[in-house]
This record gives sequence, C-alpha cells and structure tokens, in this order.
Amino acid sequence: MKVGIAQINAVVGDFPGNAKRILAAYRECLEKGADLVVVPEMALVGYPPQDLIFKSEFVPKCLQALDYLADETGDVPLVVGYVDNCPDASVGKPFRNAAAFLHQGVVQHKIWKTLLPAYDVFDERRYFEPSESCEPIVWQGVRIGITICEDIWTEDFLHRPLYNRDPAQELVAQDVDLILNLSASPFSLGKPTRRLEMLADVAMAAGAPLVYCNCVGGNDQLIFDGNSLALDAMGRPLASLMAFEEDCVVVDIDHEGSDAHAPAATCPEEECYRSLVLGLRDYAHKCGFTTACLGLSGGIDSALTAALACDALGAKNVYGLTMPSEFSSGGSVDHSVELAKNLGMRCDTVPIGDTFGEVKAAMKPIFGDLPEDVTEENMQARIRGVFLMSLSNKSGHLLLTTGNKSELAVGYCTIYGDMCGGLAVISDLPKMQVYALSRWMNRDQEIIPWDTIEKPPSAELRPDQKDQDTLPPYEILDAILELYVEKHLSGTEIIEDHGFDETLVRWVQRRVDLNEWKRCQAAPGLRVTSKAFGMGRRMPVAQRFSD
Repeated sequence: MKVGIAQINAVVGDFPGNAKRILAAYRECLEKGADLVVVPEMALVGYPPQDLIFKSEFVPKCLQALDYLADETGDVPLVVGYVDNCPDASVGKPFRNAAAFLHQGVVQHKIWKTLLPAYDVFDERRYFEPSESCEPIVWQGVRIGITICEDIWTEDFLHRPLYNRDPAQELVAQDVDLILNLSASPFSLGKPTRRLEMLADVAMAAGAPLVYCNCVGGNDQLIFDGNSLALDAMGRPLASLMAFEEDCVVVDIDHEGSDAHAPAATCPEEECYRSLVLGLRDYAHKCGFTTACLGLSGGIDSALTAALACDALGAKNVYGLTMPSEFSSGGSVDHSVELAKNLGMRCDTVPIGDTFGEVKAAMKPIFGDLPEDVTEENMQARIRGVFLMSLSNKSGHLLLTTGNKSELAVGYCTIYGDMCGGLAVISDLPKMQVYALSRWMNRDQEIIPWDTIEKPPSAELRPDQKDQDTLPPYEILDAILELYVEKHLSGTEIIEDHGFDETLVRWVQRRVDLNEWKRCQAAPGLRVTSKAFGMGRRMPVAQRFSD
C-alpha cells in the first residue's frame, strides 16, 4: 500500500481555507500514486481551537466542510482530523476530537481520540469526551489502526504514567497491519529527535508499519514542526517529511526501511531559528499583518529580533526605530544603523531627550524633592513604548517586543514600556541562547554586528548602567531559572542538590514569583522550550506560597 502523508499548515477556524489546503494536498498525493491519504489532527479546524469550539456555529461549519471534503473523495480514501459533536451531548463533554475516513463521497468511518492531554499547553479534557473503545477499520483487506496524537504517546516520552489505557496496544491486540497517527504535536527544542525515538519504539512493539502525520505552522504561541514520517515494522525510517514547511510524500509501507531515509539532523540553533521564523511569519500573516516594527537599542536582543523578522517577513517589511537618550552610548545608534544596513531594513532615529525632560518637568510638582530612581528609568522605556505604538498604529505594523526569557523571568523589563507590543518573539529564549543563536546567524557573514554581540548588555537608562549591576551573570541566572521554572525544583533543592549560592537563589526565586503580574500582561510569546511563560505555565498572581 502507498500512503500519502500531507502535513499542512492550517489556520484555526478557517474551514473553507483549510478544506482547500487539504483537498490540494490530497490531489497532489493522488498524482504521486497514493492508495490512501492522511492529514494531521484537526487539520480541518486548526489546532488548538480553544474556546472557539463553544461558539454555536463552529462545529456545524466544521461538519459542513467535512461533507464538502467527503464529496470530493473517490476511490482513494482520505483520513482527516476534525471536531465532531458527541453523540449523547447530555452526558460528559459535548465534543469529540475526531478523525474521519472519507471514501467514495461519504464518511465511511469516524474515530474518536482516546487519550486527552490536560498538561502543559494542552487542555483537551475541557472540550472533548474520550473514545470508549479502539477498533481497527478494514480497507482492502488491511487492518488499519487509526490513532490521534496522544493515543500512541508512551510513558517514557511523557516521563510518567498519565493514563490507565494504551490505545496503541489495544489495537495491536487486534492484529492491526498498519498504524496511522494524526498529530498536532507542538515543537520544543530537541523534541523532534525524542519523538522519532518514541515512534520507532511504538512501531517495533506493534510489529507493524507506522505512519505519523504532524501538522506544521504557527498558531499563536505554539509552533508545529511537521517532521512527519513513516517507519517500517522494525522502527526503521521509510520516509521523512520536511521540518517547518508544508510537505506531501507518498510512501510504500510494504518496503523495508533504511537508515538512509532518517531525518536530516540539525543543530539546536538551526532548529530554534527555523521555528522562530515560522512562528513569527504565521502569527503575523494569520493575524492580517504584512509588516512589523520594533525598537532598535543597539543591543543583542533587538538585533536578533530584527534579524528573525527580516527573514520571516522580508527586510522591506520591517521598520526599526532607534530612540537615543542622554544615557545612550555612541554604539546605541551606530550599531542599530549598521544592523539595519546589514539586513536591508529601514531604521529611523527619534531622540527621546526632550520628551523625557518634559515628562519629568510635568511630574515635578507632584514628586517634589524626591530623588530620581527607577521611576525615571521606566519613564524612558515608556516614552519609547509610546513612540513605537504610535508608529504601529499609524502604519499598521505589528509591533514586536524584544525581551528575552531571562529578563521576563525576573521582571527586568518595563510594563507599558519595552513590553509594549503584539508579539514577543524571543521571550522563550534565555539570554545565553540569545547569544548562541546570534553567533550562529553570523556563521557565514556578519549579520548582527559583532560589537553588538560582544559588548556588555545594558538597558542604558542611567549613566554607565550594565545588566550585571542588577542581575547575576547570565550563565548563572539561566541555570537557576531552568531549574526553578522548567524543572519546578524548589529553592532548597537548587541550593542543596546543585550547589548554587543560597542568597542568589532566593533572590532569583523571589523575583520570578513577584513578577508574575508583569508576565500576565505581556505580549504572547513564541514557545521553543519545554516550559514557556504563557499558556503552558499558569501561576496565580495573588498568592503567598513559599518553599
């Protein structure tokens, strides 16, 4: 049997557009000789639809689009992910995460998802009722086990047992000849390699070929990497699809696999770069933006964000604003202009000194003789925020924020200042990864000025200011943050088991906890690590827990 694997980039809620994408991919696979075609989980819907599902016309319009797709299928079946109503809406959740087997103009079979994740970025139990049973379908004498994403995730991959059922094994016990998996598996650094290892284990345990079709593209904070594949019964690759791009491949599952078909290895920096470019491009375009703007400070964070934006949207569609004050170094403007020249983007200079003076003068009667402090530092950041939001409003640009994960974690950023914007491009990149990715982008030629990469980072909001005046060295800060934010370790465990200074750990811990209110108001950020701020980490602001 030749199976067509079509990883498509769906837009949430765009049923007509998604149906057209699916149909185009289906026909492309037919031309390549496919006997059966599979597309990703919720390909007709876009993942995740979240509470759009509760809108009264959402599921009916999805089912209309499904009927349209069914009408367009002929002798070659199409297996497509969608959302269906629960047969008995009076019991349990009202909807099903579903897959339909479309053949000769009708929906021949419907398959429900069994395991509904409710951890990290997932909340499927909020909407869906699980399948009560797992049974293969038979087509042309082949017993096909159709699974949806989590249904084949193993305990090793999840790090702990989460479910009391194993749909893949239930199907294996019924002598399936082929396992299909429709997936919407979000990207995080290193995940494609771990996922491949897990899928190979599933294929070997089943003793049957496995076809895995993952979606690709960015939907809000989540990025989907594609990397669909087919494995033989020994877990060896038969075919692999492109990463971070739409792709269609037809694979003969009756052949034996070979290491020669294994997915091409990429370095972490390339994975990170491609995911961020895809996430930024899709967020902009799916929200109706064709252009973007950002503040250029001459620092590494804004430089990296600008470089990613130019690659995602085209340099002619990215606009930079450098806004020097009396505290800005000579390199602040010079490095920004040099960066813009390297990238081919526009950069304008609008000094903030006069405006800063006027704001201070206006507040003088209220502040009286109180000495200047962080208040005046934040004024400068907020003035810059006003200028950037004005540029965004006037020209219709998507304003990109440029803060990194290390700063966001400890609140080293100004609410309504440098946090103003519609998308936080690198908010899930710790500072040391910002450096690593910037150096990687300069691997062939200087894109980000080397002086920008090598100079000590500074907010330049007071004389001779350096980040290290306030923060610990970034390599130490990032290590503590990984343990506290991503690994969920207590301060005591970080101190006793990992040897970090107690005073420093307690300072970081307190700063992370106290600045939850800022992160609640931050622009959505692109997720690239296993635990990003945003939809995958939900912490109360008003709380008094302390370890």
